[in-house]
Amino acid sequence: MSATPLLSGRGLTRHYLLGRESVAALRGVDVDIARADFLALQGPSGSGKTTLINLLGLLDAPDAGTLALDGVDTQGLDENARADLRRDRFGFVFQSFNLIPVLTAAENVAYPMTLTRRPAAASAQRAHELLAAVGLTDKAGVRPDLLSGGQRQRVAIARALANDPDVVFADEPTANLDSHTATSILDLMEQLNRERGVAFVFATHDPRVVARARRVLNLHDGRIAGEE
Repeated sequence: MSATPLLSGRGLTRHYLLGRESVAALRGVDVDIARADFLALQGPSGSGKTTLINLLGLLDAPDAGTLALDGVDTQGLDENARADLRRDRFGFVFQSFNLIPVLTAAENVAYPMTLTRRPAAASAQRAHELLAAVGLTDKAGVRPDLLSGGQRQRVAIARALANDPDVVFADEPTANLDSHTATSILDLMEQLNRERGVAFVFATHDPRVVARARRVLNLHDGRIAGEE
């Protein structure tokens, strides 16, 4: 494993306006994400978990602090460059799945690849391979509204892997899933981490996710309160 972290944040700070008041969501957080990491961010609502994921995934920019990817500072990148990095290096699994309702499962998985101008046939083939990897070969032509919550989450994971990301950010990936489905989803993520070397960073309240993580960062009031 390289000595240089995949992602390295120093002094990450983020405020939001609530009416006329500025509220601190993160207060000078230092964090490193290693290659093939399996990390859970836990803490109460409002502790800064989702904000930290949004900064690490370049979905948002810090008010202060630095974020380096492979040792290269990302500060000053324009939105096009940030979008390219999100597309090529990161995958995202959202609590609400964020699948496109008018597309089939296979089309949802293929969609990120269309942004890289990959030939349609190659995108379709990889989409079917990824659906097979998450156990949904028979659901390739089905739209999200006809899938269960667990099946939609599996499609979201397959989509997150479409462009061979270095890290997948998962915000409450087991929320609203029953125990059996949550266990199956976590088994799948562990397998992908182990076999493909994909790093996973979770924001979670779920003790089942925390128990699986190899590292746990505890957040409280926008600060890291400790590591397990």
